[in-house]
Amino acid sequence: MYIEGAAREWTSLPHPKERLFVGIDGGFIRGREPDKRKAGWFEVIVGKSLLKNEPSKRFAFVQTYDEKPKRRLFETLRSHGMQMNQDITFLSDGGDDVRELQYYLNPQAEHILDWFHVTMKITTMRQIAKGIENTAFMDTMLASLERVKWRLWHGHVANALKALDWMSDDCYCEEKSDARREQLYQALLEYHTYINNNREFIPNYAERYRYDEVISTAFAESAINEVVSKRMVKKQQMRWTKRGAHLLLQVRTKTLNDELRSQFETWYPGLAAGNDLGKNRQSEVLLC
Repeated sequence: MYIEGAAREWTSLPHPKERLFVGIDGGFIRGREPDKRKAGWFEVIVGKSLLKNEPSKRFAFVQTYDEKPKRRLFETLRSHGMQMNQDITFLSDGGDDVRELQYYLNPQAEHILDWFHVTMKITTMRQIAKGIENTAFMDTMLASLERVKWRLWHGHVANALKALDWMSDDCYCEEKSDARREQLYQALLEYHTYINNNREFIPNYAERYRYDEVISTAFAESAINEVVSKRMVKKQQMRWTKRGAHLLLQVRTKTLNDELRSQFETWYPGLAAGNDLGKNRQSEVLLC
């Protein structure tokens, strides 16, 4: 737990200017082990914190390598001005590992399931339903999926879960054997579990959207592209050890946050004494 002090002390803190938004998502990198060149893929956690009228902050790490990932996230948020009376919104895809990372960092925090992942799964089920041979049944499923999406958009989670139950029963009882129908049935069961496990984190997205509040981790997706994709995935054939990827992620995020020079100055005080070396971002990367 990283919540500091008592409630009576938080009221004496300066009033925060804006709400802080934090989006967290995962990405995958090709793995490599010393005795095994092809070691599959491993996940990295990437995120971005947003504060209006201020530069954003990125953070990234290999969760299975970093011994204190929550501490890393907390220090990033604190460097962005977070204090204990700060209103803060965490958005994520609802994964257990990502959700656990957000808990007990701030007493004012709210946790929201990312709308992008909610609707993306519905889009996938729509594509499956379009391949069903029975046209009438296909039309029924497509219309039902639109109703589920509308109910979730307006925060009617209980009604959405009921609709998913009915759709699952219809798929199970459909007499005609169809591979796409069976695939849709499994997808509906998985989606029902996903929504039910995250039901307390599903707000009224429509209302939040009308008040111009963040409902999606699209900004975190851009952070994945900045931190991971350009350097490690897209058109790159390299494989990474967890240690190597983790260390490079720290350099990458420090560079994007314009913090790499200050980090070097703590190690080499001579850099802060007017030395021009490392003033621009390019030379700072070369220093590393």
